[in-house]
Amino acid sequence: MFKKFLLAVVVVFVALEAMDFVLHGLILAGIYKETAAIWRPDMNKLMWAMYVVTFLSTIGFVYIYYKLINPKSPFIGVWYGLTFGFISGLGMGYGTYVMFPIPYSLAIIWFVGSIVCHGIAGWLTGIIIKEKV
Repeated sequence: MFKKFLLAVVVVFVALEAMDFVLHGLILAGIYKETAAIWRPDMNKLMWAMYVVTFLSTIGFVYIYYKLINPKSPFIGVWYGLTFGFISGLGMGYGTYVMFPIPYSLAIIWFVGSIVCHGIAGWLTGIIIKEKV
């Protein structure tokens, strides 16, 4: 079962990075350009840290499912991911909106994006780590 845990970490990490590219690199690129003044000027130099954060978060996400979620199935994985995404999306989208001068459209896209991306991540986790039938 530990091999499935490791496989799930790798698959979910790659999937989250791909979805981050679509969300942040394509869908939100225009909003990021419009709000360039509020972002760190050296942000691209620190992107390595985002990969580390995403990887560590992925380990935590998969570990919670692996150790605490029962029964294990793709369906339960989706619900786990949607719940996780809702909670993390609140902080990412609306928490940031309250603290920084970002457009509301960015807050709502971060919020919904978190739910969708984590729902898919949960589904993938549930496919890889599931109960033996």
